Amino acid sequence: MTPTDATNADNADQRRRILADLRVTPGTSAGLDARPTLWEGVGEYESLSRDELSATAKDVLHRGIKRLSDAQELLWASDTHSILVVFQAMDAAGKDSTIEHVMTGVNPQGVSVVSFKSPSSEELDHTFLWRIQKNAPERGRIGIFNRSQYEEVIALQVHPEWLEKQALPGDDRGPAFWAARHDDLNAWERHLDRNGTKVVKLFLHVSKAEQKKRFLARLDNPDKTWKFNANDVTERARWEEYMAAYEGAITATSTEWAPWYVVPADNKHVLQALTVAILVDTIEALDLQYPTVSDKDRERNAEARLLLEAEPS
Repeated sequence: MTPTDATNADNADQRRRILADLRVTPGTSAGLDARPTLWEGVGEYESLSRDELSATAKDVLHRGIKRLSDAQELLWASDTHSILVVFQAMDAAGKDSTIEHVMTGVNPQGVSVVSFKSPSSEELDHTFLWRIQKNAPERGRIGIFNRSQYEEVIALQVHPEWLEKQALPGDDRGPAFWAARHDDLNAWERHLDRNGTKVVKLFLHVSKAEQKKRFLARLDNPDKTWKFNANDVTERARWEEYMAAYEGAITATSTEWAPWYVVPADNKHVLQALTVAILVDTIEALDLQYPTVSDKDRERNAEARLLLEAEPS
């Protein structure tokens, strides 16, 4: 092994350790209260100042985007698997900017982004997963849910009155109701996994103080005011309720086949670098292979080469 190979191996091992720390181990508590919203660095990054860490994260992101582009090409060529990436977070955590920066280098033909709004009357007449299933990515593609099926056990748990529009049978909306929905989500994601769609779920963990800072920054910038919604401040007042709903949902639905990662979101550069590392790691773990060329096709390719070489310059 050359020194370069050894360095790459060390970096890969460190990356895996970092991502393992972000992952919620199935069967354990999400422990959001104890998880950092600002990643201070470990290993070779531990001694860096916050400015140095941001600069390093930009470089890691740049290199990660290239690796993600290569991984996406392999995903597309193999045509045996797809990736479903779920982004969930409180407002202003950085979902949009993370998707924008992380997916910068990939082929847009192989990516779809869906943001689920309030369900239509047709969607309300079906089960809550009906519209979600319709938007699952086909093989070879990366599908991104910017907010997702998890609104059904987070936003609706904070606002159970919104369930009335779903005209569900029965009137018990206690713990057993939400546990059943968690079971439905786990079963649906297991179905996807068994059929070649790998689900990876990211909770962008932003602090309440950082959210306030970002809200005020939007109000102070005329070019960003359009992104501010006064209702977001109303929802902010229910922060603890949302955190409790996230804690319960992530704890109940982080599985071997569809894990949750709690990604510190107070530093956007670090957030984006960690996100691209998670996506690359997820695709590379599938151990995909490029399609093999048959002997017949190889012969035809050789004939085509002779024809090309015979053409006048």
